[in-house]
Amino acid sequence: MLKKYHMILFFIFVAIENMAANLAHPVTPTLIYDLQLPDYSFGVIFAGMAFTNFLFSPFWAKQVTRMGSKKVLGICCAGYGIGQLLFSLMTTLPTIMFARVVAGFFVGGIMVSILTYIIHNADVSQRGKYLALSATLTTVFSAFGYLVGGYCGVWLSIKATFIIQTIILILNGLLFYVCLQDDSDPTVTISLKKDANPFKAFIDSKNFMTTTFFILFFVVFVTSCATTAYDQNFNYYIKDQFGFDSSYNGAIKALVGFVSLIANTTICMWLMKKTDVKTSILSVIFGVGVLLVIMTYVPSISAFLGINILFYALNAIYIPLVQDLCASASSSENSNMVMGFYNAMKSLGMIIGALFAGFIYTVGPELSFLYAGIFYLISGCFMIWYRARRKKELID
Repeated sequence: MLKKYHMILFFIFVAIENMAANLAHPVTPTLIYDLQLPDYSFGVIFAGMAFTNFLFSPFWAKQVTRMGSKKVLGICCAGYGIGQLLFSLMTTLPTIMFARVVAGFFVGGIMVSILTYIIHNADVSQRGKYLALSATLTTVFSAFGYLVGGYCGVWLSIKATFIIQTIILILNGLLFYVCLQDDSDPTVTISLKKDANPFKAFIDSKNFMTTTFFILFFVVFVTSCATTAYDQNFNYYIKDQFGFDSSYNGAIKALVGFVSLIANTTICMWLMKKTDVKTSILSVIFGVGVLLVIMTYVPSISAFLGINILFYALNAIYIPLVQDLCASASSSENSNMVMGFYNAMKSLGMIIGALFAGFIYTVGPELSFLYAGIFYLISGCFMIWYRARRKKELID
């Protein structure tokens, strides 16, 4: 029974994981505010998690090959839950950073395992659809997690929100382990001493890296940097500048999730089925860049929030498109490492983007929005280069 419906169960658990992972995000700005930490703390704290996510994504990609996706998901969901519990107990910036570093170590394993499980269990004709479904569930249930977490922070307490998050993550990790198919390869030998070195894992990317791949991964890095700078700045901005409590943050993200669901199930699927993704993704990237630049100069709160919703809708479309490009350019032999490296570059962008947003906030609260738009426009130019090289490779 479980074997027959394992993909349905997988996507249910992915939805639960994304909901739980985002429960604490709407209350984090309030936590920072209540602890009287510096304004730049929101960026530094997120960067701490993204840092270990970045370092250990290739490491987890190798562990997925040997141990299988379901074991790594079980371990990492439980570990992430414990990291979030530590976060709720800490009261100073250094100790909170320690908790976020612990959480980031396990988050990398979750992201890589979800992508590789889809690649291992879907044929080529289904892969794009499943990646789009995964991205849609991530967007929608992340937004739902924001909504639930925001109201938990107001109606219960910040600490209670973290405890609920920890319990759900640990239980979901157990469900991943029990219910999914085993896609491990016991013939692969893993050396923990060698593979625990994150820099060695990055060096191993030479097995598949080409100039064309490098351009695509640079686009992943820049857009991740832009998205994170925007997202982290937005969460703190509406608390600091508008005085919104966590319930407003949750409600806004819930509306964003609904809009993103419509965009992903209509526009995104149409683009993947009916167009050349390498070309259609350009309109999305440049559209996001222009929107963010415009938003910097919008004076009213209602217009600001309206553009924010449009941004997240376009961003939700972009993610499965670029994932499909990475997966399509990889072979079955190196798909684990390719998706691990994709996640690593995305995480590197999260580090730089979060730090950038945190420190530039002290110069001007709106500057992160402006520079995020510029970063998107730059990535669009590199995507034009990637399309030209990829077209030439296919002809040759």
